[in-house]
Amino acid sequence: MFSQDGHRPGSEVAPSRRSFLYTAGLTGIGAAALNLAGAPAASAEPQRGEDRSDDDRGPWRVDPENPRFTLVVMPDTQYLFDGESIQSAPVEASFRYVLDNAREENIVFMAHLGDLVENAQKNELEAIGKTFDVLDRRRFPYSVLAGNHDINPSTDDQRGPSPYLDVFGPQRFRRSQTFKGATPDGYNTYHMFRAAGREWLLLALDWRPSAKGIAWANDVIKSHPQTPVILTTHELVYANKYGDEAQFSSFGNRLWNELIAENDQIFLTLNGHYWPPARTVKKNNAGHDVHVHIANYQDRYYGGSAMIRLYRFDLARNTIDVETFSPWILDRADKGLNALERQEIERTGPQDYFSVSINFEERFSGFAPVPPRPGRPANAMMLPGTVAYWRFDGPHQDGEPFADSDQVRDLSGHGNDLTKVTVPGSPATALTWSTQHHPDQPGQGSLYFGGKKKPLQGAYLQTAPTAPLNTATFPSGYTVEAFFKLPADWSSSQNAWTALLSRWGMGGEAGKTSGDLQEPVVTLSLSDGRALQWCVYPLNLDGPVTNWGHELPLDTWWHVAVVNDGRRTTMYVDGCPVARNPATKATGLSTVGLQWLLGGYEYGGKLDQVLRGWIGDVRVVDRALRVDQFMIAQ
Repeated sequence: MFSQDGHRPGSEVAPSRRSFLYTAGLTGIGAAALNLAGAPAASAEPQRGEDRSDDDRGPWRVDPENPRFTLVVMPDTQYLFDGESIQSAPVEASFRYVLDNAREENIVFMAHLGDLVENAQKNELEAIGKTFDVLDRRRFPYSVLAGNHDINPSTDDQRGPSPYLDVFGPQRFRRSQTFKGATPDGYNTYHMFRAAGREWLLLALDWRPSAKGIAWANDVIKSHPQTPVILTTHELVYANKYGDEAQFSSFGNRLWNELIAENDQIFLTLNGHYWPPARTVKKNNAGHDVHVHIANYQDRYYGGSAMIRLYRFDLARNTIDVETFSPWILDRADKGLNALERQEIERTGPQDYFSVSINFEERFSGFAPVPPRPGRPANAMMLPGTVAYWRFDGPHQDGEPFADSDQVRDLSGHGNDLTKVTVPGSPATALTWSTQHHPDQPGQGSLYFGGKKKPLQGAYLQTAPTAPLNTATFPSGYTVEAFFKLPADWSSSQNAWTALLSRWGMGGEAGKTSGDLQEPVVTLSLSDGRALQWCVYPLNLDGPVTNWGHELPLDTWWHVAVVNDGRRTTMYVDGCPVARNPATKATGLSTVGLQWLLGGYEYGGKLDQVLRGWIGDVRVVDRALRVDQFMIAQ
């Protein structure tokens, strides 16, 4: 493992899952830089103020609320700007890729990790500074920091004026919307961007931040106490060989102890300087993970060909997907590449192409906890057409048995109250009150049904024989909603084909002539594969119509809604339509005038199974509701 200078750590001078190929088709900059032999050659540099395409003049736009966004990282480019050898085309191609794909990839920021140039010379820095004009013209947000080749490496950030500062000092970012400040010396900066509906803070620290620089960084973090922080710096970790776990250099240890470990907001660090690339996960002082990555490809062909890394954040999947490639080589892939370019078009080793799992809400809860959604009063759920509404957040202790004398009132006021029915031989804890609930549930409680099939045990609830819901047929449409959770010990052998909600009465009793006529006329069940099933006998058909969900993870709260508009029925899970919604015309629900069951399922005219799991709020409306009218949204 070596740095750009050939030093080992501690001997420094100073103290498909996805594929990028679908995005091929850049602007052809790299192709213009090929000579007839196929070897890359230098290209002319655009001058400040030179006329560019409309794309260059237009402002940069992304979606700041999308839970998926991309951070671009560019490591050491120094060998492309070495004295009189100026090779701007690879870097410019990477910048063009960023701009051309900013909308599709939702690219919100780009961070350079230092060692922009080789010798800290004015002409080198001015040359790469002009290349960065490609981003400036579009006001695309980025950060840079000084590596040891960009300044006098024997100094820290108190070094004073330098050619680097002339080109990349704070004055360069005066028009940037994301630049928020710098140390008085100008060598350390911080930037903030909005993505996934929140603010993110990125620190860009000098090659050797001094005690003043580290104190400033601590103050910046403390002044934004609820903001997650990404730290970029030039040197932090290294690996001796490809595949080794990253470890701190001597200076990296200092930065860890004095800045990173004590600031829980720092969850990701990125550095260059050494090669090969590597990563590790460290526990900070709060006991939380910090993902520590090194990326550097200057040892590869053509000085790394300005490779970039895409850090694709996906807060919906709690994942960061990372890939590394060279847009410059990719740009010319259809024009013929030499042997080394074909090897370098993308890096697919486990240190270059990987995914990081982060439960962002949980990881950030120590400094930015998401407040739980408060409960909502029952009257707020009474949309026009509500014919039944049951909830279970009464004055009961968690785990308290549901007494034989207990009753669940129909809060719609229509008299569809529920009472308990116990399977003989079942324990008193077969049905208990619970404080658990879906985070978006209006009521802040549930009932736990402890049913099993062999031997049949459990307790369920049902409407009274005279409840008006028993005879309702819903010819104009309906919406049935329920919150539920299946426990970790749920098994298909004991708990399959239980129902959240069903109706007494078999299809044959309702005059139907096809299908399994011993099935109930209405059931919202869970299959042996933990998939929701809405199986009903509509008024207009002699056989059943079934909507199918998908396999659901255990120990997770879900919301299900079944919506019929008088013609077609659609099932939604957490507000999302499932795939297996039949196009069959289905009008209303058949009935033989018998009771509804909550947590119970009948077959052949007798109780067959009792649910094992939790049921939260349940609502029945006699018309089709929009998704934004579901209980999870109201």
